Amino acid sequence: MTEATLPSTSVSPTARQVWTRGRGVLLAVVLLVAAAIAIAVVRSDAQHGRLDPRSADPYGSRAVAELLADRGVSTRVVTTLDEARAAADTDTTLLIAAPDLLTERQQRLLHAATANSGGRTVLVAPGSPSVGTLAPQVRADPAVSFDSALSPDCALPAARRAGSADTGGVRYTTAAPDADRCYPSDGLPTLLRIPAASGSGDIVVLGAPDIFYNDRLDEQGNASLALQLLGSRTHLVWYLPSLSDDSATDTGDQGFFELLPSGWLWGTLQLFIAAALTALWRARRLGPLVPERLPVAIRASETVEGRARLYRKADARDRAAAALRSTTRTRLAPLVGVPPAQAHAPEALLPALSAHLQGDGRALHPLLFGPPPRDDAALVSLADQLDALEREVRRS
Repeated sequence: MTEATLPSTSVSPTARQVWTRGRGVLLAVVLLVAAAIAIAVVRSDAQHGRLDPRSADPYGSRAVAELLADRGVSTRVVTTLDEARAAADTDTTLLIAAPDLLTERQQRLLHAATANSGGRTVLVAPGSPSVGTLAPQVRADPAVSFDSALSPDCALPAARRAGSADTGGVRYTTAAPDADRCYPSDGLPTLLRIPAASGSGDIVVLGAPDIFYNDRLDEQGNASLALQLLGSRTHLVWYLPSLSDDSATDTGDQGFFELLPSGWLWGTLQLFIAAALTALWRARRLGPLVPERLPVAIRASETVEGRARLYRKADARDRAAAALRSTTRTRLAPLVGVPPAQAHAPEALLPALSAHLQGDGRALHPLLFGPPPRDDAALVSLADQLDALEREVRRS
């Protein structure tokens, strides 16, 4: 007797099933690419010709170059490391417009060329990636300045003559004993002048590029400070790092894995671990979660106290202050007619508060958007001030 052949059933997913499962991921990728393109377009329009002495755009620096030319200072733009190194001389000021774009090797070679040249080197808003190499005695503070216009508060003649200027940005610390520390914000300078170990050269570290912008040159003492910093020598060489520079891709004797940033290696390891955990999760799935009624209700005050103790144990005053400020801004916004979506935007909330309280909104910026408190007493004081502000807004 012949056994009947059973019809076979295909277990392969159909095209419809594949589309249903993958359309969410595909949509997310499309949105991500569209957002990246939109951001790139917006930023390219806003920052066109940034810090270029040939550009008349708002973020360009043509006005500075023309004013220097009237005073007999020539300006030359270079885009390669070799040109910048060759330009270092006693009668030359070398301005490095984007120090953080330089590779570590470029930074070392540039510092070696300028250290004993006898000229001036101006670093514009260098951060941690570059300032320690180009100015070895200087370190960038992680917390930037929230103020733009600052007072000189130092003995440097150029700063004293210029007065207040828009130097607020990156703040610095230095171990150089003879350094000029100017335009401090919360105790740390945003402009440093460090004399060279030998000769008449020096290094100027500036925390923000605003004083060189065309649209900011006529504000505060920006023009005076810019002209004095860049006009101390006969020649000004303006170094705009370029991706077409061969030195940016010269790796020397480094191998492939030495060129990979450590973050990529750790990220790859984390991806492998995540993939393994996902495979284990999918291999043996548990059933749906069963909700269970808690035996007791937890009071909101206990939750707040518990979270506060965790913040205090972790010494996380920054997170605690951020939570207090965020909650206060969320509650204040509807009281002064600001939409919830703009409650955390200073340009929207502060003017509305100022109009509501008939005061100066700038005085509220440090309270609602300022830096983290330095100790527990300052955190308690911040909470009291936020409560007082909310009560005043509700009463007015």
